[in-house]
Amino acid sequence: MFKKNLKKIASILTIVILSTSNAHTIEECFENTSRAIFKFNMAFDNAILEPIAKGYNKLPDPIKSGTSNFTSNIGTLLSIPNNILQGNFQQLGHSVGSFAVNTSVGILGLFNPAKKMGLKAYKEDVGQTLGSYGIGTGCYFVLPILGPTTVRDSFGLLADSFVDPFAHVTIRERELLGASGSALDYFTVRGTTALDFRADNDKNLENLEKNSLDLYSSLKSIYLQDRENKIINSTDTQDDWGDLDN
Repeated sequence: MFKKNLKKIASILTIVILSTSNAHTIEECFENTSRAIFKFNMAFDNAILEPIAKGYNKLPDPIKSGTSNFTSNIGTLLSIPNNILQGNFQQLGHSVGSFAVNTSVGILGLFNPAKKMGLKAYKEDVGQTLGSYGIGTGCYFVLPILGPTTVRDSFGLLADSFVDPFAHVTIRERELLGASGSALDYFTVRGTTALDFRADNDKNLENLEKNSLDLYSSLKSIYLQDRENKIINSTDTQDDWGDLDN
């Protein structure tokens, strides 16, 4: 039923988006506005996020790795329904196994014993699921604070909260397997995840800023290629953006 409904949504979105998923042919929705928002985001990053990220990187390794493991483990929950919708049951087995092992043996995800067991926590979201059904990216634009996105990925971002089990036990305060939370828990985890990503890429972003003639275009290219790689489950994709200056 879920897959049938998703196919209907995919058909509608294809007509609305009128684009392909080829990163090289993606057009801007409103480039001048996006560049202005990008400039604001960079100012916000330089004034607030970068100092926090640098402080985060100075934390003792056990604290930093434990925080990263914990948020990553919770993020695996979003992958589970998306693996089902994509019909990728091999990745589903890895995701379920990784979450189960890390939550129990890894003490609520603070440690990552699943990795040593060969279980990989694949990261999937609704945007990737839509892409797997052949939905084009739509035009590219930049959101305040949230950064680069596309029509498809912005729709996927909104839809994530409806399929993410963690969102159901926090934002909607529904009990799942005896666990429940609040909206504050949800946004705290999501914010910490974003901070962890920013901290991991601190040096990469610095190098990119120094070596790029047009930082806006460089980050756009990196974002679109990263999303494309994730949709096709390429081994080139990873939790951070790798060497951003390459």
